Amino acid sequence: MNDQKTATGNAILDSLPAAELSRLNSSLERIDAPLDFTIYSSYEPITHIYFPINALISLVATTSTGQSAEIGVVGSEGAAGTETLMGADFSPNRSMIQIAGPVYRIGVAKARVEFARCEAFHDSVVSFMHKFAVQVCQTTLCNRLHQVGERLPRWLLMCHDRIDSPHLLLTQEFISLMLGTSRVTVTQTAHQYQSIGLIKYSRGRIKIIDREALEAAACECYHIVKREYDRTPSAGAAIPSSPSI
Repeated sequence: MNDQKTATGNAILDSLPAAELSRLNSSLERIDAPLDFTIYSSYEPITHIYFPINALISLVATTSTGQSAEIGVVGSEGAAGTETLMGADFSPNRSMIQIAGPVYRIGVAKARVEFARCEAFHDSVVSFMHKFAVQVCQTTLCNRLHQVGERLPRWLLMCHDRIDSPHLLLTQEFISLMLGTSRVTVTQTAHQYQSIGLIKYSRGRIKIIDREALEAAACECYHIVKREYDRTPSAGAAIPSSPSI
């Protein structure tokens, strides 16, 4: 990155005034994060905050018996590890790359300095954290009350909103982990939606064919969270409209 402000592709970073972003330049590292890359592990020190560009980060809760389910997802609208800016040093949950792609990251110590010093950074992060909290709460309710037939469209739409492509590179095993259900159930549900033309599903890849119909099939949780993200944007940056298919 150079001293002249250019779009980074991340809403929080792009909300910063040129001078503030320039000050972060030497501390921001861009990496290509692979699938399953660990952002942070349960109860281990969080060393960096990650700002996705065209990658997807998943927050996963795990029981003592090893059962897991996704409770939140972060794309280019936000960041992972922001709890450290509220004084936390670790999390009981695990954060990992769900869809591989480029991200920026910054050390927690430097981010804390900028959070205290830069009003725009502070306000943008706090706005994002509010929206993410709404998403986590709604996802918890969704996992408890709604059937996989409603949850899978919600989850695919949330991924699609945050990735600049209708193609989602996702395995059955990974989807079942994210939804907290079996691979067989994921396969049956995906094939059902493929049979009526909403998606195209092959091994390790899903393509959204009919987004409007997929939105109709999703539970209300998707629409509640999407409205909240659009209503309270980070310094004017809402989740962008998904690309035309």
